[in-house]
Amino acid sequence: MKITIIGGSGFIGTRLINLLKDEKIYELQNIDLKTSLFFNDITEIGDVRDQKLLKKQLKGTDLVVLLAAQHKDNITPISLYYDTNVTGLKNTLKAMNKNGIKRLVYFSSVSVYGINKHNPNEEDEKTPFNHYGKSKWMAELALAEWFTNHQDWNINVIRPTVIFGERNRGNVYNLLHQISTRHFLMVGKGNNKKSMAYVGNVVSFVKFVIEHYTNGYAIFNYVDKPDFTMNQLVQTVEKVLKKRIPAVHFPYWLGMFGGYCFDACTWITRRKLPISSVRVKKFCATTEFDASKMQATGFQPPYTLQEGLARTLEFEFVHPRTDDITFKSE
Repeated sequence: MKITIIGGSGFIGTRLINLLKDEKIYELQNIDLKTSLFFNDITEIGDVRDQKLLKKQLKGTDLVVLLAAQHKDNITPISLYYDTNVTGLKNTLKAMNKNGIKRLVYFSSVSVYGINKHNPNEEDEKTPFNHYGKSKWMAELALAEWFTNHQDWNINVIRPTVIFGERNRGNVYNLLHQISTRHFLMVGKGNNKKSMAYVGNVVSFVKFVIEHYTNGYAIFNYVDKPDFTMNQLVQTVEKVLKKRIPAVHFPYWLGMFGGYCFDACTWITRRKLPISSVRVKKFCATTEFDASKMQATGFQPPYTLQEGLARTLEFEFVHPRTDDITFKSE
């Protein structure tokens, strides 16, 4: 089977290629705007906004994994979210159709549910609040419409929660770094839960879906369960790094006041600072997503959430690094 990963030069794609490359039954291809830091020998420069080029590059492919997306909070112009995430999906479908390819694994996001939702499952209301979430939901609607007219296709949609792991430079890494360096203040009681996913488990689930869900249309939230509270997360960091983190808890109102002060500094200096009222609010919020459908598939994650955190912490903060290769995300 020839698998083409579109957008595979990034964090998730690199780990997915690394997982699949030793499987004798797979031939791998990567199409991306950027070269791959690890797998450039199988990488072609391409763009989901260029349907004509995609048609040529997808020749001979049996299954597509579509990772390519604009996902950061500060993308300008805003139209790039929709050009890449929506039109890019439609271009991919058309290019696949012209090549007779009928299997797709599409990466969406739990951002389609919006914020302040109580443990939403795959069928719950979609009220995305930012352009990333809105564009991902528009893409899913287009994908569902496509399947209505192409019932012989096999389409699997994965909506992961925030993904962390070795080499990733996103919000989870920033939090772990703050805790590890003791530049961390616990705002609130710390009992709020956070859904997270370790990258090693996410790519293993992709492989599981490719091998076991070969017909029809399916959608899965991906979360590593059980969810940790902020207190449990801090305790895990303490245990792995053998450090004692200050146990002082600042009240929510004081944390928000500090966030607003940083907002004012950002406005005055025109510099993006690591703390803001929005980040404080997100930090104190409970962010849980239901993963019972994924769990019912029989998939067994190779790592527990605690093991994933330990592997990440040891790689980033314990063992000497042999390179400085990282992947930036939100």
